[in-house]
Amino acid sequence: MENNNKMPNWYWILAVFFLLWNIMGVFSFYVHTFISADTLAQLPENERVLYNEYPIWITVIFGIAVFFGLMGSIGLILKKKWSKIAFVISILAIIPQMIHNVFFTKSIDVYGLLHTITMPVLVVAFGLFLVWFSMFSIKRNWLN
Repeated sequence: MENNNKMPNWYWILAVFFLLWNIMGVFSFYVHTFISADTLAQLPENERVLYNEYPIWITVIFGIAVFFGLMGSIGLILKKKWSKIAFVISILAIIPQMIHNVFFTKSIDVYGLLHTITMPVLVVAFGLFLVWFSMFSIKRNWLN
């Protein structure tokens, strides 16, 4: 008899993809948070001003979003149910961060509408997908 709870190969492809995605998120957090004064000075004036528009609470939320996303992705690789909790925490941080970035900064003026909304839409979509995917995997008994 075939085991219906056998994890398909596409699960591993998605799990590894989102692990790499979240590693890039952590790298982005590090680059944005710890930008050197020299690097900041090399940016155009409007981008330097934009960097100074981000309050510390957004940086904290950014960190929560990426580190819980990374934790959730590691949970998927380890086949752990707690990955769902990590993804829920991550999306709860992603949403206010992206709202702030798009609507409460001058990022549209600096980068243009398309460039400003592309990454936030992608990040929110992936975050929501990961919450759903972890719940789906739990229902399939792929996570323990």
